[in-house]
Amino acid sequence: MVTTPNSGTVVREEADSTLAMRLLRRLSLQPPPSDPPAPDAAKYTDVEALKGYLRERHRSVQERVGEFCLTRPEFLPTPMELPSSAHQELCIRQMSALVRDAGLRPLSLMVADPAQYFALMEAIGAFDFSLAIRLGAHYSLWGGSVINLGTKKHIEKYFDKIDNLEYPGCFAMTELHHGSNVQAIQTTATFDPVTDEFIIDTPNDGAIKWWIGLAYLQAKLATVFARLILPLEGEGEGGEPADMGIHAFIVPIRDLETHVVLPGIEIHDCGQKIGLNGVDTGALKFCSVRIPRDNLLNRFGDVARDGKYTSSLPTINRRFAATLGELVGGRAGLAFSSVGVLKTAVTIAVRYALLRQQFGPRRQPEISILDYQSHQHKLMPMLASAYAFHFARVHLVDKYSEMKKTSDEDLIADVHVLASGLKSYITSYISKSISICRESCGGHGYAAVNRFGVLRNDHDIFQTFEGDNTVLLQQVARHLLKQYEEKFKGGTLSVTWNYLRDSMSAYLSRPNIVTARLEGEDHLRDPNFQLNAFRYRTSRLLRSVAVRLLKHMKILGGFGAWNKCLNHLIALAESHIESVILVRFIEAVRSCPDEKTREVLKLVCDLYALDRIWKDIGTYRNVNYVTPNKAKAIRKLVDYLSYQVRLVAPELIDAFDIPDQLIRAPIGMQSEAYAQYTQCVGL
Repeated sequence: MVTTPNSGTVVREEADSTLAMRLLRRLSLQPPPSDPPAPDAAKYTDVEALKGYLRERHRSVQERVGEFCLTRPEFLPTPMELPSSAHQELCIRQMSALVRDAGLRPLSLMVADPAQYFALMEAIGAFDFSLAIRLGAHYSLWGGSVINLGTKKHIEKYFDKIDNLEYPGCFAMTELHHGSNVQAIQTTATFDPVTDEFIIDTPNDGAIKWWIGLAYLQAKLATVFARLILPLEGEGEGGEPADMGIHAFIVPIRDLETHVVLPGIEIHDCGQKIGLNGVDTGALKFCSVRIPRDNLLNRFGDVARDGKYTSSLPTINRRFAATLGELVGGRAGLAFSSVGVLKTAVTIAVRYALLRQQFGPRRQPEISILDYQSHQHKLMPMLASAYAFHFARVHLVDKYSEMKKTSDEDLIADVHVLASGLKSYITSYISKSISICRESCGGHGYAAVNRFGVLRNDHDIFQTFEGDNTVLLQQVARHLLKQYEEKFKGGTLSVTWNYLRDSMSAYLSRPNIVTARLEGEDHLRDPNFQLNAFRYRTSRLLRSVAVRLLKHMKILGGFGAWNKCLNHLIALAESHIESVILVRFIEAVRSCPDEKTREVLKLVCDLYALDRIWKDIGTYRNVNYVTPNKAKAIRKLVDYLSYQVRLVAPELIDAFDIPDQLIRAPIGMQSEAYAQYTQCVGL
């Protein structure tokens, strides 16, 4: 027999392999080691106390809407295959019932208490997002544009009739060729000094107003954004008309009595959408449509009878910024309502995971799929995020309400960036999360009756509504860079960005080699460590992108440099928003008066923070902010905290206080899910 020098090694490797296979087979036949016994949930949290802490001061309006809708036949669950036309007609009836029968006055609510208004929209969205978006298009956009961009004469003329639905309207900003770049829209409003009118024109097909909610069926008036053009004797140079930039105008599009489309206006249906087909969306085209001069919403710029233009703001850019700044409420509302979508999706997925049993130790009962580590890894950080986003949205609405009361310029700028960032970050996260929830429910998640499809499709457009998420994140990054520049010029920083003032030098110095090695649970669950990690990452990204921009600008110019660093800028914005969210969560934990509730919120907060750190662990490792062993400790602790949160998941879900009538998905009910499931599909 001929052997090679390595033949003995080969034989030993084969023997080792055989032995390993035997050991694996033996282990597969043994029951896994039991987890620590699940403690009594009452030791962790009092559901009623947690529910009470989550309830914001606007809970009463949600209960009022819920009680009304649950007693009305037109608010029965919308059939899954309802045609768009029938769905739109149903939503119009529902909208009328809420205003005329329930006596809701959303526009008054929006002015008096924005938090109550946002809560109202969330409650309505729990029944049907198409209905909520329809109300939002009328009140937030059409009504909001009149009261925020108009002056006393507009409010006196339109407010009450918008509030009681006598003047249904729409918001015509987006054009076929321009959505995010509003300054480039092409619709014109040319002043005619002879007749004292503006002439609204669509100069080409690219300027057709597109995706205008309520335009195709319901709206009688529109806020039309257009370029204000003054005639030759105005302020233009070289004999050219003067383009004064983007302004908003009230344009009647249908007869107030007959509802007939007015002369010079074309209205077309934008067609079937992926979701929200209970909202009619139309395209508007204008051909020499004349409107009175008073129909200019003139808060930031006005035209006198003689054609002279006046404004308290000296430049087109400043007027444009002020105009869009007043419309930030739409972004705040989308962030607010999105959190409700996440709560619903997570509730359905977690309750199903508790109900569904699959596999288990040999000769023993099957176990809940939520007892599997992989399932906990999917759903428990998502549940933690729902809590984190809840407290972030409370902060956003508080800041927005304060801004509306004070009109403080610094606060306006902060709220604009905060709303842009939270809307972008939250809606993007939730769109991905709905798909994960669907997947985690297996085949039953694919059944339309269990709602993941409609939640995903109706919510998906939130990433585009009120500004594309990628564009909005760039606004956040741009503002951070501005604050960074202010710091190094010795200027003051606004409160929202104070960690740049207080801690930039510490964050950008060499990481502490002792802290980088600490692995204990007490250290990792210390809010100071978590916040420092979040802020270190943000500050490092901020400094590095500032350096990169300066380098590229010398060769590529401003636009080219920005584009070259775009992914870096978006990462910066997302990192900052995560820091803002964590700050709000930590403060909510500290402010909780009930000890048991505070303990469970601390557990959830720690999972949120450490899961985010682990998901970006490469960044921390690359700069030696954490050692390999510390990174491993973070991963293990995330797994352990996911298990701990799983133990109280039913209570955490119940604390969202979403009635079964609003959950509606059979697999998301608190009891008898399978029985209701079979009834829903007609067995």
